Amino acid sequence: MALRIRSEIDAYRDESLVPFDSLHRSCVDNADLILTSLRHGDALDARSARETGRARAQQGVPLVDTLHAYRIGSELLWAEILAEARIRPEVSADVLLSESTRFWASFGLYAAATAEAYREATAELTSQGQARRSALVEALFTSIITDRTLREAARELGLPEHGPYAVAVAESGAPGEEPLAGVETALRQEQLPSIWHLLPDQQLALIALPTATAEAACLRILRRAPARIGYSPRFQALQDTPQALRFARLALAGLRNGCTGVARFDDNPLAMVVAAAPAEAAHLVEAVLQPVIDLPAPERNRLLKTLEHWFAAAGSAGAAAQGLFVHPNTVRYRLRRVERLIGRSLADPRATADIGAALLAVRDPRGKSK
Repeated sequence: MALRIRSEIDAYRDESLVPFDSLHRSCVDNADLILTSLRHGDALDARSARETGRARAQQGVPLVDTLHAYRIGSELLWAEILAEARIRPEVSADVLLSESTRFWASFGLYAAATAEAYREATAELTSQGQARRSALVEALFTSIITDRTLREAARELGLPEHGPYAVAVAESGAPGEEPLAGVETALRQEQLPSIWHLLPDQQLALIALPTATAEAACLRILRRAPARIGYSPRFQALQDTPQALRFARLALAGLRNGCTGVARFDDNPLAMVVAAAPAEAAHLVEAVLQPVIDLPAPERNRLLKTLEHWFAAAGSAGAAAQGLFVHPNTVRYRLRRVERLIGRSLADPRATADIGAALLAVRDPRGKSK
């Protein structure tokens, strides 16, 4: 019986998958169970069938192959019973017909018990695998993992052992909501492996970027999502994942309230540094721009807006004027007004750097002047 199963079903030919001793023992137990039940008329006991189902699930044998093996074994056993009956005159046709009904009913019950135990074991294994995977993902994002385990985790999670990688963080609208639903599938279609971790308020993704064009494809997919997303700089080593997560969260914090899209840390690293130190940023505003902040709201907002357009225009009064719909001389007048108020010259590179950083800090996450 074991030899025939092995010869007819590919999964059973692999000794590392189903050792022959295991297959032989299963055949003996199940055949003995059926023959004992037929001999004594006992109630059906499906324990060995359930054990077979659990064992095959743990060994990774497909359920269809497991049930096929049951069918092969049962057909062989019944053929042997018929062959024996032919040389025994005392076994009548009526007895064979009656016993055949019981035999195949037993086969159906045992096959059902095997399938049920198989599915139970598969569910347990899946749950255990998901729990382990979740633990490994959390360990990567929190750095609670050793260098050796990092390599093992990468293999188990389907990530390359070496970068580049990037981290994306998306803001959830409600606990348990997946703001990036469908993105993992889209990344997989682009041959970009990724792992995901859902928090009450955020969804985190660690994405491998194995080719020169991978990051462009990744950003294109992320930008299609109607979500607020922060995106880290690229990094090479998995142990740097927690730092990349921090950068991605800083980038997310820089998005104006109500705005969706992808904020890349590398697009405005100074803004990210300012966002990383809110107490120091508040002191910077006080030290550099406080005289402007103290103005009445209309004038304060006008001067701050002019500064923003001037910085965005790389110091061009003409380009800033176009964005503000005013004359370039109006921009120059307002800039001189700022210089007089704060006692710093925009012609001084060091002063310009301070003013630019303070201007980033003076805006709260909702994009309103403080």
